[in-house]
Amino acid sequence: MSRLDQKVALITGAAGGIGSACAEQFVARGASVFLVDIHEKPLRELADRLGPCAALCAADVSSASGTAEYFQALLDRFGRLDIAFLNAGIVGVVKPIDDTALDTFDRVMQVNVRGVWLGLTRALPLMREQGNGSIVITSSIAGTRGTACQGAYVASKHAVLGLMKTAALEGASHGVRVNAICPAPIDTEMMQALAAGIDPADHENGKRRVLAAIPLGRYGTAAEVANLVAFLASDDAAYCTGAAYMIDGGGTAGPLRK
Repeated sequence: MSRLDQKVALITGAAGGIGSACAEQFVARGASVFLVDIHEKPLRELADRLGPCAALCAADVSSASGTAEYFQALLDRFGRLDIAFLNAGIVGVVKPIDDTALDTFDRVMQVNVRGVWLGLTRALPLMREQGNGSIVITSSIAGTRGTACQGAYVASKHAVLGLMKTAALEGASHGVRVNAICPAPIDTEMMQALAAGIDPADHENGKRRVLAAIPLGRYGTAAEVANLVAFLASDDAAYCTGAAYMIDGGGTAGPLRK
């Protein structure tokens, strides 16, 4: 198992399924974690479970002042940053482009893209000064292809892949690695909400429609995603940068024909 001893890891969107699983995985591998989410109650519950190696800041990642606040709190508590998992994201609504309200589109882009941008503006200088570090960004299978009725989400997840590649080039000469993960449906509350949006009258049918495009025929688990993130964060991935790693049950391998 890749060790993360003495590492300090930032996790945004830490109260969600993937974020909390990654926090647990990082701590199990020897890291300290700084947890960020806009939802304070589940954030505190997670920090309490993890114990003294965890600290937190309730903040909106899409806010410049909020980002400055949580980075300052991180440095006040730990004094350095070795791993940044920029994971916070929202789905928005499941509607055609012309039925999606502008404020919904704007909010998805603010959280999913602006939040990553702001995180990079703070993490990159810290890591460049240290001469090392690993940044992992959560994109999606939707960042590699189109999906009807998810225009804002798809656009945002394509955008963060461009940010990842640019940041990887800007960080490489300073020992900073930047990668992205692209999960297919993962068994979290976000995925349950998406399935409900696909078929509001029959949530199970919405789930079946999602799984029809996944060769392995099931949702992934947050723990499986956490294993990939922990690898990319670790020194075992020292030659990995500028890449998008699929964790999609075969969803991008090709069309299923039954």
